[in-house]
Amino acid sequence: MGSPKAALEWHGSTLLRRVTGIAARAVDGPVVVVKAPGQDLPGLAPEVEIAEDPVEGRGPLQGLAAGLQALEGRADAAFLSSTDVPLLHPRFVVRVLAALDDETDVALPIARGYPQPLAAAYRISLRPLVEALLAENQLKPAFLFEQCRVKRLGEDELLQGNKLATMDPALESVLNLNEPADYEAARARSAPLIRVQRFGALRRAVPDCPPEVHAATLGAAARQIGIELDDHVVAALNGDQISRDPELPLVAGDLVAFLAADAGG
Repeated sequence: MGSPKAALEWHGSTLLRRVTGIAARAVDGPVVVVKAPGQDLPGLAPEVEIAEDPVEGRGPLQGLAAGLQALEGRADAAFLSSTDVPLLHPRFVVRVLAALDDETDVALPIARGYPQPLAAAYRISLRPLVEALLAENQLKPAFLFEQCRVKRLGEDELLQGNKLATMDPALESVLNLNEPADYEAARARSAPLIRVQRFGALRRAVPDCPPEVHAATLGAAARQIGIELDDHVVAALNGDQISRDPELPLVAGDLVAFLAADAGG
């Protein structure tokens, strides 16, 4: 790619900030970034945790082991994601995690023609097995799948009977950016189409507000309708999540309501 993927610009944010923010929207537990020894990371949301991979260059199983160890005792399962999937949708994460059951150790999507081990859900209890494989230099995820209970999720199964079919029908959640041309093509796309609302004093202050805007972050959505996201304004995302974080990632289907934070506004 020519430069670290994690820090690549994405509509005013970075790839890593976006992917971790999407993951945080989809889960109710910790979000952990596994970094290589000595790796510099771009800014992250305060709640995102960092775990250091003890060995560099040993592939995704090494990173998985470090991540599972960081989550041990605090979660039953983890969604594993690469950094370079800016079109990841929270509904995809929710769908994959929901496929885990008492008979399943790994929920593995088969999407866009390939198995997606870097967009899969793993039981935390797999850590000893992953570490044993690493000790034997069996570094490919396929070696893990041979020794545990894997539920493979085809595209029809991923999309059937849930909102993912509307929000991400082409399963672009797994579209990764391997080459500069991939990044340039993805970055050239329009930002997600977001519905916006204003209430109270903001409705009176910005009377000519479009009902929808293209915005990849909360800050971008606010700017496009003439609102400054400061201590006097809060945003409600999809009716529940309250935030002032300008880099909070937005996705297709989101509804953002801006409200004056001052009482009686």
